[in-house]
Amino acid sequence: MIDLIWLMLFLSGIVTAAFTGRMQAVAQAVLGGAESGVALAIALISMISLWLGLMRIAELAGLVRALTNWLRPVGRFLYPSVPPDHPAMGSILSNMAANILGLGNAATPLGLKAMQELQTLNEDKETASDAMCTLLAINTASITLIPTTVIAVRMQSHSADPTSIVGTTLFATCIGTVAAIVLDRLFRAWSKRGRA
Repeated sequence: MIDLIWLMLFLSGIVTAAFTGRMQAVAQAVLGGAESGVALAIALISMISLWLGLMRIAELAGLVRALTNWLRPVGRFLYPSVPPDHPAMGSILSNMAANILGLGNAATPLGLKAMQELQTLNEDKETASDAMCTLLAINTASITLIPTTVIAVRMQSHSADPTSIVGTTLFATCIGTVAAIVLDRLFRAWSKRGRA
């Protein structure tokens, strides 16, 4: 659907430019935008590498493991159908810890591993289990303490205070996570009522 919306916007812009005689401006905007995108992507490599390196040091220092242990009671509450000592719980908690620390690159493989482990507990292999839906919802709206990518983009854009986004990001992701948990529980109850 998003692809269709983008296509409609693109085509309407081209048609409008053709009728108003501004095709030259469209061509300049397209080429200029592409050039800016490439320059920004290359410039971000160094900044994101720095952040990821710092986060990797924190991970090796045991910060992720400590956060995982701290999140264990939360995991038991959010995933009551997953045994506490099952490998799925370890992957879920590690995924949550990585997301909280802004380690998106580390969180993705952990999330995939958690999904694989949850599938071993799933009785109906053709349908996602409640725990799998919860993982997807919370992983998408995860609380983020350090939004490394956004900070890097703000630094690249010469922001006067690149880290000022931390407070608002924490607030927004907290609200998003609470909303995801509430909706997950509502849909879970609704689904159980429909099955009964």
